Amino acid sequence: MSSLNKILIPFDFSESSVNALEYVVNFVGTESSMEILALYASTMPLSEPDEEGLKKDFAKIVDAWGARLKVAPVFSIKVGKVIPTILAAQAETGADMIMMGTMGDKITDEAITNTSKLVIEANCPVISIPYGTEVKTPERIALVLGGEKIEDKHTLEMLLVLSRTFNAKVHVLTIYKESIYDENAIKESNENLLEYYLEHFYADHIFKKSDDVEEGILTYIKEKEIDLLTILPRNHAEMSTPSEGRLTMLLTLHSEVPVLALD
Repeated sequence: MSSLNKILIPFDFSESSVNALEYVVNFVGTESSMEILALYASTMPLSEPDEEGLKKDFAKIVDAWGARLKVAPVFSIKVGKVIPTILAAQAETGADMIMMGTMGDKITDEAITNTSKLVIEANCPVISIPYGTEVKTPERIALVLGGEKIEDKHTLEMLLVLSRTFNAKVHVLTIYKESIYDENAIKESNENLLEYYLEHFYADHIFKKSDDVEEGILTYIKEKEIDLLTILPRNHAEMSTPSEGRLTMLLTLHSEVPVLALD
């Protein structure tokens, strides 16, 4: 069974990373013993005074919010390319989840791809936190499913952990273009898994027709006032043909609420 004891958050002092850190601090709350591991990935070695300066600046940011966490966030600095350094740190620390801020499509392509690429490459759950999102705990979660059978039922475990932690309801959404898929056996199999793994937190399963899948999802988020969008990227699929992750990247760029990619 999945657990949530350590959260790794890449932090570079940008507006999006400060926003994401505030979200994570609120997400953890004052009663939890979850660890927050903030990582500054530097492309070149820093002097000792520079490192000490960054650590002090980080502490000032956290102190300014006045949050009394049970476990103080830990700030570390590692040298290397951003994505490989983050992934290596996750493996090294055993972090259960990565939470990373993003400017979405509000800035240049070069600046927005780090979060999107991380979501695609990571082998652990990742929450991308768009700049400007409301700092609140999730109460209404949307899980997007296609017409395919859920390959690994264990991917739903982290979703259950979050549902239990925040007493959040999970609303499942399937977007179709022409007609609702005919694979009734697959539909029934998925429904059984959802009911079993999500327990009483599973609220409903809505089917919506839309020629544009992304637009259909984003419209649903606004209509239902969803706090957290959850997706199951198929780029690591083993039993079927892996996708290139295009929809995953688009949602991390355009969603105005945090996006949880389960892996």
